[in-house]
Amino acid sequence: MPQSLIKKITGRSARIGVIGLGYVGLPLVIEFFKSGFDVTGFDVDARKVKALDRGERYIKHVDISPLIVGRSEKAFTGKERKQQSNPKSGSFRPTTDFTCLEEMNCIVICVPTPLTKYREPDLSYVLETTKTIARYLRKGQLIVLESTTYPGTTDEDMRTVLEKTGLKAGRDFFLAFSPEREDPNNREYRTGTIPKVVGGYTKKCLAAAVALYDTIVLKTVPVSSTRVAEATKLIENIYRSVNIALVNELKVLFDRMGIDIWEAIDAAKTKPFGFQAFYPGPGLGGHCIPIDPFYLTWKAREYGFSTRFIELAGEINTSMPDYVVSKVVKALNDVRKHVKDSRILMLGLSYKANIDDDRESPAYRLMEKLEEMGAKVSYNDPYIPVIKPTREFSKLAGRKSVEITDDYDLLLITTAHDEYSGTDFTSFGVPVVDTRDVIKKKSRLVYRA
Repeated sequence: MPQSLIKKITGRSARIGVIGLGYVGLPLVIEFFKSGFDVTGFDVDARKVKALDRGERYIKHVDISPLIVGRSEKAFTGKERKQQSNPKSGSFRPTTDFTCLEEMNCIVICVPTPLTKYREPDLSYVLETTKTIARYLRKGQLIVLESTTYPGTTDEDMRTVLEKTGLKAGRDFFLAFSPEREDPNNREYRTGTIPKVVGGYTKKCLAAAVALYDTIVLKTVPVSSTRVAEATKLIENIYRSVNIALVNELKVLFDRMGIDIWEAIDAAKTKPFGFQAFYPGPGLGGHCIPIDPFYLTWKAREYGFSTRFIELAGEINTSMPDYVVSKVVKALNDVRKHVKDSRILMLGLSYKANIDDDRESPAYRLMEKLEEMGAKVSYNDPYIPVIKPTREFSKLAGRKSVEITDDYDLLLITTAHDEYSGTDFTSFGVPVVDTRDVIKKKSRLVYRA
């Protein structure tokens, strides 16, 4: 029975290890720390570990001040202390030393699950992490995967690796899946206030995992298996992908009909039932929506099933950068200029407004396509001063954000940062291609895309 582990969890004596200190793992670390646990953050990226050691923030929207207090062993203020279910503040240490996994009672995995160049699931991060855990696995530990994946990853792929140690899931150690539901810079919901879906390999596994998350979230949502939990996350992201594809397709149609898609959506959302507003854009970005649906598409082939809705939505959404480029070409043609040698300033690199997250950002695809046509593209983004190396767009690494001036032939708005909303870009006297409905002013120079 997991009672011994549950007792440690509820008493805050359990030691928590979080693998992956990125957009998902770091907020989790903070919540566990604030709840009174001793937390160890593991990452292969020594730069993140060193930054946390120095008390430096590397994800702008994630407030690490609680961890800084913990590192300096200072007490919480009275107000913060009241918010904790346990009056004892936890401790925190970041490390690249994975031998420390043996000391952990609970291990939560928050590593990337990207696609390969053939658009197939890349579980290498999950499986390599699982192999590392297996080296230090001991009886009584709880292992939870949070990385989005296809149903069967936890109870098939991970369990097989872990049970090669001779220990059995549900008997000797506990195995669970709980999908991350992070929404970067969401001012209404954060890690601790978003309901947490939890699925266990067995009932004992579920009991241990629910006990763990009950300490940091307002509500846990237990489901019958890890596969149901894995499917839940895919449903959430596929729902968004399909609906975004719908409005992207309508955007193209309504543009030909002379209808403002954003105005139509804003009017439609006044209906108090039966409608949820989704908005078009230059393409999909972030780690979830452009990637996760294809995990199910790939897995469905194993069952001889074609996921036509998912694949059609993917086709529509991935075609949006080409549509935007066509608008850029038209805008320049209207002022008797060619794309070749035109100076274009792209406003925004992050995939979402007011954050520094550029994962899978369509801005990179647009920059690549326009430069292939001979354009000279610069960018401005107050949240991304320098482009970091990426696997797909490594040649863009090192480029720096420039100032917004009127020295360009065209402005291309790709992210609706608040910093852009107060500027009258039409006063620059050049075409502006707006993919985010930033410019409300009607002008012959503004092209909606």
